[in-house]
Amino acid sequence: MIIDMPDTTTRDINKRLLTERDEGGAVALGRVLTLIIDAEGHDPEESIAAANEASREHPCRIVVLTQKDDGSTCLDAQIRLGGDAGASEVIVLRVAGGAGTHLDTLVMPLLLPDAPIVAWWPYDVPENPSTHPLGTMAQRRITDTSQCSSPGRSLRHLAEVYADGDTDLAWTRATLWRGLIAATLDQPPFEPVQRAVVVGESTHPSVDLMAAWLAQSLRCPVDVERQPDAPAITQVRLQRASGDIVLDRPDGKTAALRQPDQPEHRIALPIRQLRECLVEELRRLDADEVYGEVLQKGLARIDA
Repeated sequence: MIIDMPDTTTRDINKRLLTERDEGGAVALGRVLTLIIDAEGHDPEESIAAANEASREHPCRIVVLTQKDDGSTCLDAQIRLGGDAGASEVIVLRVAGGAGTHLDTLVMPLLLPDAPIVAWWPYDVPENPSTHPLGTMAQRRITDTSQCSSPGRSLRHLAEVYADGDTDLAWTRATLWRGLIAATLDQPPFEPVQRAVVVGESTHPSVDLMAAWLAQSLRCPVDVERQPDAPAITQVRLQRASGDIVLDRPDGKTAALRQPDQPEHRIALPIRQLRECLVEELRRLDADEVYGEVLQKGLARIDA
């Protein structure tokens, strides 16, 4: 069900939600959090679709903020319930003019009571997520530097302003790579890694974060080989005295793990979709200490 509410107020939106809940039987008792999506001037539909899919594992109320540039100063809203909202309630707010100057005041009446708040910027990274009007309300703040015009610069800026609760989907996209590398190094022979190499797309921030994680965890030199048309991360090589460990994924789908004196292992390792990454980040509402350490210390190691 989709309900359009042109030129409205948050008070009227709340009233309509209560009416639909009473008449249609929709309940908010099972919602575990409020997810605020700040799409700014971008089309929010891709982000809404990912959030709807994620809500099947994390039922939530989704509040979407998007800007309109039609010369007006009013607030238009759209409520999506039932099959149009996954396991959530979706409230799309299209703000213009003065209506968008105080985003925290705008969304506050729509927050679920006594429920955690997660803020997500799927496109542009704010100057400082933790001091942004939406970020100050949130326990978790999710950015996505892969969508920025200058991912590397945005990533390093986030390192300067990092606060507990910040995370980035570029970090989440490398989770499976980190898990496979860690599992491989937990097997004999337990030799130190002398040097590591990360190969991947020239501007993809997951490449930088993977290299930073290796530098911070293994305390060894890490080189980054950048390829203009590569599908995200394509290879990680770990140099040890007994021979190299190579995890190679040239096609973005299947990886080959090669180790000395062992047969080659083929592993399904597709590029992670937006929905998968969002689901993972909504599983935890505490600070990701490893991400913070990698962002603040690991990046400095590879940049040095």
